[in-house]
Amino acid sequence: MKIATFNINGIKARAEALIDWLREAAPDVVLLQEIKSTDETFPHEIFEGLGYFIETHGQKSFNGVAILSKLPLEDVERGLPGDDSDEQARWIEATVVGKRALRICGLYLPNGNPAPGPKYDYKLAWMERMRARCRELLATEEPLIFGGDYNVIPQDEDAAKPEAWREDALALPESRAAFRRLLNLGLYDAFRAREPGPGQYTFWDYQAGAWARNNGIRIDHMLLSPQAMDLLTGVGIDKEIRGRDKPSDHVPLWVEIDA
Repeated sequence: MKIATFNINGIKARAEALIDWLREAAPDVVLLQEIKSTDETFPHEIFEGLGYFIETHGQKSFNGVAILSKLPLEDVERGLPGDDSDEQARWIEATVVGKRALRICGLYLPNGNPAPGPKYDYKLAWMERMRARCRELLATEEPLIFGGDYNVIPQDEDAAKPEAWREDALALPESRAAFRRLLNLGLYDAFRAREPGPGQYTFWDYQAGAWARNNGIRIDHMLLSPQAMDLLTGVGIDKEIRGRDKPSDHVPLWVEIDA
């Protein structure tokens, strides 16, 4: 089963590019971030025509996450537990059953800039809520995948120019420490486990010729439980689509699971 995560940066603006990639890459499950659409205005028909079941957790003009799946989605939950006052659409989870059941969580972690400040406080609090949810799900001892745009540069090797990000919320020591606390629960960074070297990125800013200069960062991640890691057969980043017409500033990251 091929499972991908892709920050699409607006489903209406990138629908055509997304459809082209879906036809080429043929993922079984896709976790989308920044759909920037309500549930009602998401273009379900386009993707249903490609054979996908769809579940969304949308928000007008901002944020928004979705799951596309060739297999039915069961036990869908929307919103990250731990703060009933949080109205931002950043978390969705569901179970996909192929040869075995996988619990798949799609997330769009807060950016946190400017830091320090309330947006950064929200980011760190959100990560702590995520850690609590991860711990709860890990107790089931089932295959789990937590995929999405984490808005965290885990290490200096995950940025072409790490010095440019020293004061950014994506790379501050507190952000990296919170990311490590997720890993310390027993989760694995699937891409790094298979591709440990530098120069692998998932995001290039639209400004200052970042794509042409390969001035990128790795902020999209797939964290897997031990049970899911045992099923891992491959990983990849579909970098080439960044150079096409009307691209997102992110590219898809994917894993293949024997499930």
